[in-house]
Amino acid sequence: MQKVKEEVSSLLTRLPDDCSLEDVQYHLYVLQKIERGLKDMEEGRVYTQEEVEKRMAKWIGK
Repeated sequence: MQKVKEEVSSLLTRLPDDCSLEDVQYHLYVLQKIERGLKDMEEGRVYTQEEVEKRMAKWIGK
């Protein structure tokens, strides 16, 4: 829990003094998504460019 508090504190010091609550929420959301992506990468839950292109081709009908 301490790490989370440190990350939030660090974020707050980087944001401008006139930021809104929505700005804080957005930046927390982005940090959370980055953390999740890094964890996925560490655990091998990623796709190669070729795999993504094949999947996208199915969705867009190519």
